[in-house]
Amino acid sequence: MSQDLDKLQASLGYQFSNQDLLIEALTHRSAQGRNNERLEFLGDSALNFVIADELFRRCPQESEGVLSRLRANLVNRGSLAELARALQLGEYLRLGSGEIKSGGHRRESILADSLEAIIGAVYLDGGFVACRELVLRLYENRLQQLPSVAELKDAKTRLQEYLQGLRKPLPVYEVLEVSGKAHDQLFRVECTVLDAGLHTEGEGSSRRQAEQIAAEAMLALLMQGKSNK
Repeated sequence: MSQDLDKLQASLGYQFSNQDLLIEALTHRSAQGRNNERLEFLGDSALNFVIADELFRRCPQESEGVLSRLRANLVNRGSLAELARALQLGEYLRLGSGEIKSGGHRRESILADSLEAIIGAVYLDGGFVACRELVLRLYENRLQQLPSVAELKDAKTRLQEYLQGLRKPLPVYEVLEVSGKAHDQLFRVECTVLDAGLHTEGEGSSRRQAEQIAAEAMLALLMQGKSNK
C-alpha cells in the first residue's frame, strides 16, 4: 500500500507528513474504521474558497452571478469526478465489500467525495498554502479555459431558449425508469420535442442530472439537423 500511496502522492504533487490522513481520505464509509466524511466536509469548504478567490482575481469584470456560476461549473460533482479519474483515484479507494461488488470505485459520487476529502487532508497536513497549491494544480487547465457566459447556462435552459427563439413548444421530460437502492438510484429520463418528433434519453444519479443529459443530447440532435439542412 505504501508504494501505491507514493504513486498517488506523486500524481497529486504533494507528499503527506501524516500518511494516516491520506488513508482516511481514501476510506469510504462502507469500509471499517475512520472514514472520509469529515475530511470531505472540510475539503469542500476549502475548495470552494480557493476557486472563488482565484476567479475573483482572474475575472475582475464579471458580476457576482457569473462568478457564482463559474465556480459551480468548476466544483460540481461531475468536474470533481473527472479530476479524480485523471488521478486514477478509484484504484486507491478503500471500500466495503458491497461497494466493491457494485463498482463503487467507478461511481461519480464516491470519486468526487474522495477527492474533496484529499483536499481536506492536505489542508490539515500542510496548511492552507499547500491546500491552495494543490487545488490550483488540479484545476490549472480548467482555469485557463473558463467557459463563456452562454456556456454557463445548463442544458435545459439552453434548450428552452433555443426552442423559444424558434417559437416551438417547450420540451417534455418523462421519467422512464428508476433503478437501484434508495441511496444509490439511477434515473432514466426521456426528453421529447413534440413539434419535431424527436426523442432523447439521459441517465443520472438524480432526476435533474438525467434531464440535463437528455437535454444536452437533444440540443446536439437539433444542431446536427440544422447543419444538415
